[in-house]
Order: sequence, then structure tokens, then C-alpha cells
Amino acid sequence: MNTFDFEIIIERFPIFLKATIPTIQLTLLAITFGTIIGLIIALMKISQKKPLMIIGTFYTWIFRGIPLLVQLFIIYYGLPSIGIEFSPREAAALGLSLCGGAYIAEIIRAGIQSIDKGQMEAAYSLGMSWEQAMFRVIIPQSLKRLIPPMGNEFITLLKDTSLVAVISMVELLRTAQTQASATFKPFEMYVTAGFIYLMLTTLFTILFNKLEERLALSE
Repeated sequence: MNTFDFEIIIERFPIFLKATIPTIQLTLLAITFGTIIGLIIALMKISQKKPLMIIGTFYTWIFRGIPLLVQLFIIYYGLPSIGIEFSPREAAALGLSLCGGAYIAEIIRAGIQSIDKGQMEAAYSLGMSWEQAMFRVIIPQSLKRLIPPMGNEFITLLKDTSLVAVISMVELLRTAQTQASATFKPFEMYVTAGFIYLMLTTLFTILFNKLEERLALSE
């Protein structure tokens, strides 16, 4: 009967730690660009201009309706057939940002629309434009409400980085796959990867809980 091999985990752990760096980098890229995209799409969806509303709605319909794994295949394997090529890292960052942006857009839209309409009317009465009212009054008030769902979405993005292994980007899961093949210890290698993912998501959870507590104290 085979026993769990801790020695091989200790031996290979530095390799996993090195692979954690691109995983974190990819997560931060997806969070940054996904949030920018999400804010733009959210504002388009609640815009008073119908063409912008249609474009924003179409965007979220597409990117929330097609699985992220399929999107990654389209970007990395499909686009080269029409002359558009990306490296694995570029395709991964693009896919995660576009898909994450669609979900973040819905979070931001819901947060903005949860603010009492009287706030917008008050801003108008002070002579503000729609854009000024949105960025000076509405969005700042919605930040506290956005933290919990945004934290959950960011953690989801972190876990979704594991999907980029299918387009050959070297990150945590891809490293676990190669190490499993090299050591013939798949259970130990995948458990190690799972443990690191767990530690990363726990860290993100703690950070967002602290941020939420700080915002609550500031009020």
C-alpha cells in the first residue's frame, strides 16, 4: 500500500512557490483590467443613452453566457486562424479580464442602483452633470456595498487562473501537472497545488474582510 510522500512535497515545494508568482501576477492583472472594464460596462448599462445601454447589455450577455474555458480556447486557439495571435500569458490575461469584467460590471451596476434615487436628484439640484453626480456622489456611496461581492469575484478570478493551464501557460496548476508526470506522484502534487490555492484565497478573504471593517469604522 502506497503512503503519502511528504518528502517529495518538501523537495518540490520551491518549484510550486516559483509557479505561484505568475498565478498571483495573472490574478492582479485580471482584477485590475477586469475592474476597469466592469466599471465602464456598468456605466454603459445604466447610461441614459440607449446605444450605450445596448452595447453594455450585449457585452455582459456574451461574456457571462460563454464559459471562460471556451473563451480561452477561442482567444488562444481560434483567433490565430484569422491572423490574431497571443502568447499564453497574453491570452490568459485577456480572457480572464474580459470575462471577469462582465461579472464585475453586474456587481457595480447593482451597487450603484442600490443608492437612493434622491441622491442623484440632489446632485442635479446642485448643478452637477450626470457624470459628475455619478463619480462624486453615487459611486463613493456605493463602495462599501461593493466590497463583499467584489471580494468574492476576485477570489473566483484567482481560482479561475487554474483554467489557463489548458493553453499551456506555466502557472500553479500547469506546474502540478508537469511535476505529477515527472515524479509519478499525482496525488501529492495536486494536493500541494490545492493547498497553495487555499492559502491564497484565505489571504484574499482576510484582506477584504479587513478592508470592509476599515470602511465600516470610517463611517
